[in-house]
Amino acid sequence: MSIDLDAGFRQAAEDAKRLPARPDNDTLLKLYALYKQATDGDACGPKPGFFDFVNTAKYEAWSRLRGMRANEAQQKYIDLVRQLGA
Repeated sequence: MSIDLDAGFRQAAEDAKRLPARPDNDTLLKLYALYKQATDGDACGPKPGFFDFVNTAKYEAWSRLRGMRANEAQQKYIDLVRQLGA
């Protein structure tokens, strides 16, 4: 991974904490999934229980990115945070 991409990703993660407005739930799930894919790779472990709606949604969003390379996830995360105006 490129040092510039890593630095940009870390900066975007900090910027995401200071967004001018709270993104909608779908966008929050995208941010979560891209961050997890960039930092942890493919989703692993058991899927949360059926009645654990929030964590199930997070797990499913992350698992849809299975196979995406970390550097691609980092760049998509950076682009999304920039798009949100951070």
